[in-house]
This record gives sequence, structure tokens and C-alpha cells, in this order.
Amino acid sequence: MPTHKAETTWTGGKDGSGEFSTESGTVEGTFTFPTRFEDEPGSNPEELIGAAHSGCFSMQLTAFLEGEGYAPTSLHTAADVHLDPADGGGFEISRIDLTLDADVPDIDEETFAELAQRAKENCPVSKALAGPEITLSATLA
Repeated sequence: MPTHKAETTWTGGKDGSGEFSTESGTVEGTFTFPTRFEDEPGSNPEELIGAAHSGCFSMQLTAFLEGEGYAPTSLHTAADVHLDPADGGGFEISRIDLTLDADVPDIDEETFAELAQRAKENCPVSKALAGPEITLSATLA
């Protein structure tokens, strides 16, 4: 399976900014402390996590639906990523609310709910956010 990459370069202190990009070049941008912790327009890590989670969930649900013989017309998934103060200082992502609006012909409510729950539990990003091992290799210039 492939390994996908993204990177960020932060310049300056808390008044500085970060530039992020993905290896494909299709996602790139900047973020600052005010775009993350205040209402300043711009990107932040949490919205990137939300995009990854909503996309992964939608793809996983599509696979489960098709595996059961259903052909989804459309799935629209929103992810609200909550960043809150953490006990002991700092911040944490305390919750992610996935909201799904789906058009799936010929499926009953119970089957749909079961497959959606299964997709939430089994999409790789849901699993990653549940606490995978995170390794670090740090070099000081």
C-alpha cells in the first residue's frame, strides 16, 4: 500500500505562519495562530483533519454500500472538529461530529444506519484518530 506525505514549514514565533502542502500538490495553504485560535479567515490543522475524516468516511461507506448491493447517488459528509483547552494545559481535539446527508435508493433506514456506523468505526482516518503509534525523528540544525 502507498505511503502518502504532507509537510509544513513554520517560520517565526507565535506571530509567524506555516505553509503546508501535500505530495500531490493538490492541497496547499498557510495557517497562523489567529486562523487556528481566533476568527481570522484562513486554514488550520483541524479543518484539514475534518476534510480527511469526512472524505475517508464517505469512501468507506460507499464501499460498504456497494458491497451490500446498494448504489449511492450521493453522500455529503461534514466534519465538525472541536478544538478545546486540555486538562493540564494546551489544547486537544475533544470531539469530531460527522453529519451525513445521503441519497441511497432502495435502502431501508436500519441497514443504512448500520452501514454508516460500521463505516465510522472502520474508515482508516477514524482508526488513526483513535490513537495509532506516532513516531518522531527530530534533527536540530
